[in-house]
Amino acid sequence: MKKLLLCLIASLALLHFSCSRDKALDNDLEANNEVQIRIKNASLLPFQNIEVNTSGGINNFGNLPDNQLSEYKTFNFAYPYSFVKLQINGEPYIIEPTDYAGLNRLKNGKYTYEISLDPEGNQIFMSLQKDDVIN
Repeated sequence: MKKLLLCLIASLALLHFSCSRDKALDNDLEANNEVQIRIKNASLLPFQNIEVNTSGGINNFGNLPDNQLSEYKTFNFAYPYSFVKLQINGEPYIIEPTDYAGLNRLKNGKYTYEISLDPEGNQIFMSLQKDDVIN
């Protein structure tokens, strides 16, 4: 009976340590699975209250003067385009993806969402740049 109880305790301890190790490995993988995105204001007007939702996180970029770059913000994942809400001269502008069907998530790394304004069409547009330089 003592041998059976000892085997049971040893098995439970081994199972516990094995699961803890797997969880630590999962956490390490998740920590490395991130995308850093910054915003480039490619217009001649300042942007205010910039919010980006990549479906892998929401970040507020604040205000950004014309022709300037923001700091990088970290997302769990992102797509080549994302939901963006901002204001120009107090007027709201939104880029709202209909869906991400058929799109692959961006690989880990640094990217820039370049946002430009079509003043005649009263719309904003987004393009993606892969940033190779580590800042």
